[in-house]
Amino acid sequence: MNLMRVFKILLYCALILLVATELILRFSFGFCDAVLYQSNDKYEYISQPNQNRHRFGVNIRTNSFCQRSDEPDTNKRIILGLGDSIIYGGNQIDNDSLATSIATDDATQYLNISAGSWSPDNCAGYLSVYGTFNAIGMILVCSSHDAYDSMSNAPVVGVFSNYPDKQYTFAIVELLERYVIPLYIDPLFKDNDLSHDPDQQVVMNNPIPEVAQKSDFFSPGFQQLFDISSTNNIPIVVYLHAERNEIEAGQYNWMGKKIEKLCEEKGIPLVKGLDNGENLSMYRDIIHFNESGQRFLATQLKKIEKEYFPLCPE
Repeated sequence: MNLMRVFKILLYCALILLVATELILRFSFGFCDAVLYQSNDKYEYISQPNQNRHRFGVNIRTNSFCQRSDEPDTNKRIILGLGDSIIYGGNQIDNDSLATSIATDDATQYLNISAGSWSPDNCAGYLSVYGTFNAIGMILVCSSHDAYDSMSNAPVVGVFSNYPDKQYTFAIVELLERYVIPLYIDPLFKDNDLSHDPDQQVVMNNPIPEVAQKSDFFSPGFQQLFDISSTNNIPIVVYLHAERNEIEAGQYNWMGKKIEKLCEEKGIPLVKGLDNGENLSMYRDIIHFNESGQRFLATQLKKIEKEYFPLCPE
């Protein structure tokens, strides 16, 4: 067998392997089908509308209002679920396993208005654009660090790999650029500086013990949401979600206590996850719920609905 024939056989084998890898990455793992984002100067960024993605075994859908929900149903009572990656669920949670989806029933629909690393002022900015959807209640799901987490309007979409605005052409390239090189190659040659990535403090496997303060001033978004609630005569309830270190300590940190104090001063009902059964088995990392945690959060949403939104009977 001459060398040219050997070379051709190896080339054909390499091409077959390349094509097979591309197809497996696409159709078995959902590469080239990532959730896409768009920018907005009122609320920084959000998932693009009308998506139906299947990635890593998870189905992620958005409606025409960029919400991780079905289209708003005018035949149901509407409750707004507001927050960040806690209620958004991340790309690891299927739409049907989200707390807002589980809590939705024949009479009431929960709209999931959220995005990873949003702060309360992102939520307020969104409502200033889209309105309140004739809602009869609003529930802000927040964590202690949200007290000092405010919009910066720094470019995010299309800048960081967690916030793409277009799909990769080839799955193999996406695998290399989004996962292999950043996780395994870059750390060998340089510090993996994620200080400007809005999700850097809550990514899985991050060794930091808690989610840190992000800005120097208390988020104006809390008061903005309270004002929207008052102006539109829509009651609002704050659900304070605990971080893992707070569960271990048995109390909220100083930022969480700031939120508690604000709600007390403003007369806003506050429901504490720490006092209502949140435990470490519900977490997939230092802050995010797993599917069990989402089911637990759904029970809390229904309790809030029954107690604070009397137009929504059980």
